[in-house]
Amino acid sequence: MLLGTLLLLVQAAQPAAPSPSPVADALRSMTQRYTRILVAAAEAMPAEKYHYRPTPAQMSFAQIQVHLINEGNDLLCGKTAGIAPPTRAGVDTTAGKDVLVARLKESFAFCESAFAKLDDSNLSTPVQLFGPNPSTRATAIMITVGDWADHYSQEANYLRLNNILPPTARPRTP
Repeated sequence: MLLGTLLLLVQAAQPAAPSPSPVADALRSMTQRYTRILVAAAEAMPAEKYHYRPTPAQMSFAQIQVHLINEGNDLLCGKTAGIAPPTRAGVDTTAGKDVLVARLKESFAFCESAFAKLDDSNLSTPVQLFGPNPSTRATAIMITVGDWADHYSQEANYLRLNNILPPTARPRTP
């Protein structure tokens, strides 16, 4: 019994084999993280504050959601994965909070499914993102994660300016 327990402990302590696709694995991990915190931020902002913007030159909170839903997730995740984005009716800032949060969740679900089978074997594959010059799939991956980080930063600031603690600043619950 003791020998069996020790054997299990030794096996559990062995490091996992290195992934053959660490970049794609990192993208999937970042997709889960940004799904969680961007959806939590969208849920935290009160509906009556969705048209809040710190200055006239900045996007409103609702505009950030629309951008993430339309271009940020459906379009960018589809192009990054090399698959067609879903065809769904467009959404704009006139949609209410409930609609925008639901569509944000749908768009992140698309990203998760689009990235499920990516591997590192095609990181140098050309991907047409913006403008006439193609990028590589590796660049598209970095742009996708950077876009999420940028917009979460905006949302966290908008929440703080409205006396709401952003999701990543809240104490973790076990």
